[in-house]
Amino acid sequence: MLPAHMTLPPRRRLAVLLGASVLLAGAAPALANDAGAHVDPTAAVALALAVVLLCAKLFGDLAVRVGQPAVLGELVAGVVLGNAVILGVPWFEPLKADPALDLLARLGVILLLFRVGLESTVAQMLAVGWASLAVATLGVVVPFGLGWLVGAWLLPASGPYVHAFLGAALSATSVGITARVLSDLGRSKTPEARIILGAAVIDDVLGLVLLAVVGGAVAAADRGASASIVGIAIIVVKAAGFLVAALVTGVWASPRLLRVASRLKARGVLLAVGLAICFLFSWAAGAAGLAPIVGAFAAGLVLEDVHYQDFTSRGEHGLEDLVEPITSFLAPVFFVMMGLRTDLAAFLGPGVPLLAAALTFVAIVGKQAAMLGTGKGVDRITVGLGMVPRGEVGLIFANMGMTLTLGGAPLFDRATYSAIVVMVIATTFVAPPALKWSLRRSEARAA
Repeated sequence: MLPAHMTLPPRRRLAVLLGASVLLAGAAPALANDAGAHVDPTAAVALALAVVLLCAKLFGDLAVRVGQPAVLGELVAGVVLGNAVILGVPWFEPLKADPALDLLARLGVILLLFRVGLESTVAQMLAVGWASLAVATLGVVVPFGLGWLVGAWLLPASGPYVHAFLGAALSATSVGITARVLSDLGRSKTPEARIILGAAVIDDVLGLVLLAVVGGAVAAADRGASASIVGIAIIVVKAAGFLVAALVTGVWASPRLLRVASRLKARGVLLAVGLAICFLFSWAAGAAGLAPIVGAFAAGLVLEDVHYQDFTSRGEHGLEDLVEPITSFLAPVFFVMMGLRTDLAAFLGPGVPLLAAALTFVAIVGKQAAMLGTGKGVDRITVGLGMVPRGEVGLIFANMGMTLTLGGAPLFDRATYSAIVVMVIATTFVAPPALKWSLRRSEARAA
């Protein structure tokens, strides 16, 4: 028999979930006060996870009911929790800086990109390699130029370094949100998806170089010197070298490693080896100065299903199926945490609305230029919209603007920083419904 709450009508089930979330949240302060009396720190983390996961699924269900991807609901859940203090409910404030939740969120996006990588192969990605390169290049150069122009227009007294850093903040792309939408809609194996994901990897390298150039120039100007060309060249070589080495080494080593692993008799060998390769590649990417998600995606690409046929031929599940439950657990934590750190009060700062609106507009339009790099037979609008989210990558750039100094003062003031945060929020929230609309439009046109 089904549990009693599963026999309730959909609206009653939603009410039960919401009530459970509120009760858990209400218990949070009391449990937090008692936490000091206990040695085991997992109790507080367990409570936080219960709140985050229940709210993620509740709001994800609401998003699906109104025809939107679940990830949009998870983002909204985070925004609601993170801004509940405005209504006099401070219970969720500790979640924003919780190191355990932050770590789980980072692991969630790593596993999400690993799983997306498993759905493609190196050969399939190389088939759209030139298109991905063109999309990534246009998607970096055009937003950078437009961001510079907006800065020169609205912040004429700030100087060229601020204008350049604004452009750099607009050039970034966050692939996690797009990857989740494509996965939710079952479109992660399409040519458009492969171009977007390939472009996002290249975009990360180009964004790293751009950040190094602009950041190095600002730091050098603050010291009264000039940027180091050698330092920038080293970053470029490390980034390109990692990508080539990871793919070449992975294609050669992964089938041999899995062949040896298939001789082990313990349960869960395929999952353990697959995750080990994912985390190893993620670590290597971080060591090369790239985002760990780039390494996770590369690991997924090199682990093709033909490599672990020895496991599946004896009735075991494939690696995609094994990773899916873990991803379903951790990925929502990442998106809720992104929403939690969204401060709605940033919209109210003086001078923020106009600058934020201008930055958001050119952030969206600039990435649409990327569609010009696609080849024939590809839905260009989908590719352009897939490159729109800035997500956590844009926030990293904004934070860098606050930490770099020029003339003894932060490069960005609070208003400029808040405007970038608003741009990141807007592009993050507009992408899932826009991408879903474009994919549905493409399907209808093909039919």
